[in-house]
Amino acid sequence: MRPGTLRAQLETVLGKRAPSFTDLDRRVFAHAATGIPSLDASTGGLPRGGIVEITGPLSSGRTSLAFSILAAASDRGEVCALIDGMDAFDPASGAAAGIDLQRLLWIRCHNLDQTLRSTDLLLQGGGFGLVAADLSDLPPHAVRGVPLAAWFRLQRVIENTPTSLLVIARESVAKSAATLVLQTSAHTPGGHAHWTGSASGPSHGLLLTSQNLNIEVSRSRISNNAKFRHVCVHPYS
Repeated sequence: MRPGTLRAQLETVLGKRAPSFTDLDRRVFAHAATGIPSLDASTGGLPRGGIVEITGPLSSGRTSLAFSILAAASDRGEVCALIDGMDAFDPASGAAAGIDLQRLLWIRCHNLDQTLRSTDLLLQGGGFGLVAADLSDLPPHAVRGVPLAAWFRLQRVIENTPTSLLVIARESVAKSAATLVLQTSAHTPGGHAHWTGSASGPSHGLLLTSQNLNIEVSRSRISNNAKFRHVCVHPYS
């Protein structure tokens, strides 16, 4: 499918829900807010026209961080896309985290090839403020096998646009093609998460209200202030 054809189809699908899709300013902006002030203070925000990686092990908070970034982008009125590598996204959780689902295109994939092809097509089509590719549930050996040249090619597609590509994975895969790499860890002093509800009641009666994370800026081309930042993410605020 050609990028122009894809864009026309997306405009038809998203036009009524997000009229600004075809009017997205094509000028290159330096950065955009992540929705977490302390992280923005450290990194300068989400770089436009570049690849941002969120990495970390299971239960490290990488999904909460990605949801916060998607929520901030949709709150600005931008149209976003989530390429879901293993069809694991829960729309109810995303909406509770603040993501405007009317401004989110959800692509449900079942393997790495589908995920990479969908990402390439959407970036070629253009018009998105943020495209997120979730590789975290895909087989690690397969993700590691993606050639570095493939990530540089995707970076070149968006380098003169206001689109950011957010890659969510267990470890850095885009490597030197990434403008910013954030590594998450939930191992923080004084507790990991805050819940509402009765501790004596059933576990499904508790609601996660915030999560304390350590975020290491392990690579940044926009800031030399790479260090651990302790932030509190409110996934259901």
